[in-house]
Amino acid sequence: MPDHSLNQEAKEPVRFNQHSDAATLVIDYYGYVDVSTATRPTAKLSSNVTKAPLPRIVSLFSGAGGLDLGFQQNDFEIVYAVDKDRWAVETHRKAFPETHCDQFDLTKIPLEELLNTIGRQLHPGERIGVIGGPPCQGFSRSNAQSKANDPRNRLPLLYLKIVQALKRSYSVEFIVFENVLGIQDKKHHRTFEGILHALQALGLHETVNDYDAYDFGVPQHRHRIIIAAFRSSKALKAFAPRLEVSACKTVREAISDLPDPTFCSRGKHILNSFHPNHWTMRPLSARFGDPQNFTNSGRSFRILEWDKPSPTVAYGHREIHVHPNGKRRLSIYEAMLLQGFPKNFRLFGPFSAQVEQVSNAVPPPLALSLAKAIERSLKESQRWTSK
Repeated sequence: MPDHSLNQEAKEPVRFNQHSDAATLVIDYYGYVDVSTATRPTAKLSSNVTKAPLPRIVSLFSGAGGLDLGFQQNDFEIVYAVDKDRWAVETHRKAFPETHCDQFDLTKIPLEELLNTIGRQLHPGERIGVIGGPPCQGFSRSNAQSKANDPRNRLPLLYLKIVQALKRSYSVEFIVFENVLGIQDKKHHRTFEGILHALQALGLHETVNDYDAYDFGVPQHRHRIIIAAFRSSKALKAFAPRLEVSACKTVREAISDLPDPTFCSRGKHILNSFHPNHWTMRPLSARFGDPQNFTNSGRSFRILEWDKPSPTVAYGHREIHVHPNGKRRLSIYEAMLLQGFPKNFRLFGPFSAQVEQVSNAVPPPLALSLAKAIERSLKESQRWTSK
């Protein structure tokens, strides 16, 4: 039986210009900057390039750290992370004690202040990678009210604006950008095309892919758009994440051997001795008790099936999936395992904050596959450059 027990323990923004051309969409977030500064030439690497260390990682919109964890598991050093959510930052600091993690709202902090903070963790000119998933609610297909002019839809452009600023002081070898499928929908066409054109203006070579976490060892179907972009066109050509054969493919294999969770009381955390995140909402509805009382036609009472993967772990208010036994909703810990988090990972904060963290996270096994593919790509690029 698997052991699931817990181990011991910048300038003010200017008005967004919807009529700007694609490249300027990025530049205009903090004010115009000549894009020619983003494509300065870099020196050829020496013949011992295959021994070069991996680029160090700057993580934007880091959340609880699912994407960061996958890169760390592949020996990338996460030197800086930032998110505006208090509890996500608390989780990140506990999970990545060697990383400098700040609680900043990136839409409000002056750009120069952010750069100075990041600069204290890096050396001028060093190789870095930038990873992150800007909040996706404005693009989400589950958001019936999503609109093209949702202010949150500007966040991907802010992400790239920060990348542009970092390029002035460091060699940005790659970026990884994660978001929901809806970002490619027709009503968001202008924003999505702006992202791609902005990447090109920054001198980066990009690829856009729809990945299902299930194909990378996660017992959940979760489709997400991943944009990977590289300084080197050779690295781009070599980028190919490998599918993973996992022993854990179903809900049963992931969570069937767990003990009963603790029920939360008015949001108060009643600590579970098995795992601090193994708690859930008290089942008050008369539906609970018989799996036959549930259908999967809606979001509020969607019940999981033991011998299938979980549908996407992305919960709103009282939308946590129902456990296959029909008696209760999933615990936070069960959702974490369905996301592919390690058994000893812990989320911090009240119940609602933990729901948000686990819902927003990039599954670490998918992140690990991306990190491995990027490492292979960079090595291949360095091999060509050293010839």
